[in-house]
Amino acid sequence: MTVLTRHTLLLCACLVACTNAAHSSQEGELENLRKHINELQKEVKKTSESKSDAMDQLRDSEQAISNGKRKLATLSTQHHTANLALRKLQQQALQLERDMGSQQAMLGKLLYQQYLGGKQEYFKLLLSNHDPNQVAREMRYYEYIARSRGAWLKTLRVSLTQLNEVVQQARQQSEAIEALQTEEVAQQKTLERDRLARQRVISQFAQQLKQQRQEIGRLQHDENRLSQLVSKLSLLLSRPRGKGVFNNDKLPDNRFDGKSFEQLRGKLTLPVIGEVANKYGSARPNSTVLWRGLMLRAANGQAVKSVAAGRVVFSDWLRGFGNLLIIDHGNGYMSLYGNNETLYKQVGEVLRGGDTVAAVGNSGGNEDSGVYFELRHRGEPLDPLKWIAR
Repeated sequence: MTVLTRHTLLLCACLVACTNAAHSSQEGELENLRKHINELQKEVKKTSESKSDAMDQLRDSEQAISNGKRKLATLSTQHHTANLALRKLQQQALQLERDMGSQQAMLGKLLYQQYLGGKQEYFKLLLSNHDPNQVAREMRYYEYIARSRGAWLKTLRVSLTQLNEVVQQARQQSEAIEALQTEEVAQQKTLERDRLARQRVISQFAQQLKQQRQEIGRLQHDENRLSQLVSKLSLLLSRPRGKGVFNNDKLPDNRFDGKSFEQLRGKLTLPVIGEVANKYGSARPNSTVLWRGLMLRAANGQAVKSVAAGRVVFSDWLRGFGNLLIIDHGNGYMSLYGNNETLYKQVGEVLRGGDTVAAVGNSGGNEDSGVYFELRHRGEPLDPLKWIAR
């Protein structure tokens, strides 16, 4: 016998047996039931307040993950630039070593020529009985060798100084790269902590929802209002996932950059590859609220593309939309991308059509991974299916 049947019989018994000896105990049980329902309603209210707190924690955690991934991408670019600079310095040092080798070889030749020419000092030539003209020529020859040797020695000293500077720069560049690597590792650890924090918040949120459903399940003792609420929740939990409207297999590009947004009606491409789960203007499941955009089911972490050129005017967490990015396309036209895992672009950044602006996620408390996409003109929603090329 079900709980509902038992309590129906209990109520009937209270009505038909109000004069017998069990009337008192049955009335007491009914009063206890009403008190229990009242207590459960208070607990549901507290759970709703806890749900609001969990959503705030979820927002902070998902913002931290988005910011951490963006910083990690920046550090990766800096690391690549530092490696290029280091390779350039290493090539410069190698070239200087080759030049010094050539200079040393030339200096050796000069010294060898001097050796072959004789080891006499200048004053010996002056005191010899040789022809004065011959002595003058030999002295000029030695003077030329001495000047050449001095010049090569000076060049060699300059090259040595340059080599030392390049080696020092290379050492500093290596230290800079090592610092960047250390910072990358630290950032990855921070990001992992943020992810774990988000998982804890999500687990807490799921536990609160489970407790709320359990509390509402007990409210089946209320044969009127609360039985309808439980049926609605049971229908929501047992509802099979419906088939999507169609599958999108293309991504936006910049072919239409430079054209006004009004000219792109019927030419746009949806921002992710995935399944369009609803139609614009249809009612949301078990709700009177209508869809003002499209829910695009896609794999977590997949790139989200800008449907057209524009400028970012909003990049932050918003209740119900999670990590939300809004692009202004001019003349009052805007596109919205919600429930992202990561926001790669910030307010003020100029975009081209097809630029990666975010990564697919389920932020904002969504159970399924995907992107919520809207088009608006002067604040009024537009049907995206009328703007895309199909």
